[in-house]
Amino acid sequence: MGLVIAGLALAGCAKPPNPHAISARATNAALITNSILPASQPITQQPMPERIFASGNLGGRTLAVASTADIVLRPGEVILTFDDGPRPGKTPQILATLNDFGVKATFLMLGAAAQVHPGLAQQVAASGHTVGSHTFDHVDLSKLSRQAALDEIARGERAVQLALAGGGQNLSPFFRFPYLSQTGFLRTNLMQGSMVILDVNIDSKDYYKDTPEVVAARTMERLEARGSGIILFHDIHQRTVETLPLFLAQLEERGYSVVRLVPKDSSIFGRDLITADAPLLRGTL
Repeated sequence: MGLVIAGLALAGCAKPPNPHAISARATNAALITNSILPASQPITQQPMPERIFASGNLGGRTLAVASTADIVLRPGEVILTFDDGPRPGKTPQILATLNDFGVKATFLMLGAAAQVHPGLAQQVAASGHTVGSHTFDHVDLSKLSRQAALDEIARGERAVQLALAGGGQNLSPFFRFPYLSQTGFLRTNLMQGSMVILDVNIDSKDYYKDTPEVVAARTMERLEARGSGIILFHDIHQRTVETLPLFLAQLEERGYSVVRLVPKDSSIFGRDLITADAPLLRGTL
């Protein structure tokens, strides 16, 4: 099967350099000023839309998506994502902070972590957050054979789903590649299998040994340069626990809104969990 390898310019979720280092508020609609220009002027030369701030909640709209292409943000909107959990002592504090600010996030859980801490996985979902998967053991899938990579993804999905099932909850089809390391084969096949791949626009690099103030400032600087985007955090670090309230306060002060990401289908996206020997993949390994 001919595959098209998408050239992706993805930020962050890279491996840390140290291998041991494991209020004005925006409305949902962004009003545009000074954007009506002569038709002859190329769109690339038009100014960025300006947000007109008004009072409101940091929590923004809910975006229901059926594919990665559906994730389109307006100026001033962000999606908060947390990888690698759940982790006792960290994930609950992050949930409390998100609740204080009235926002929802997407948690891409490791199967191994959810398997050991099913109660925490259920707590995340019960709090109204979206739960997706992130493989079982956080391995670099690009270094595995096709079969082994698919098995690792499927094993992660099954473990998270089983953890959630104990609380009567379902796994959403959102998936992120560990280290953002992928191949065209894997990306194409997962998307054809109705998984929604979450890329990263802004990497907080909260795995670096920086102060919470530095992490918050760095993340905000990158967000301001883009104007919107999917932000990567990890709910396994104490510095992330301490960074989050600082960062959310800055978001609120500068008029951003946090979009809640959900699948269009409230069941397991209207599909079975991915299996490595699904008909889609036969003959392609």
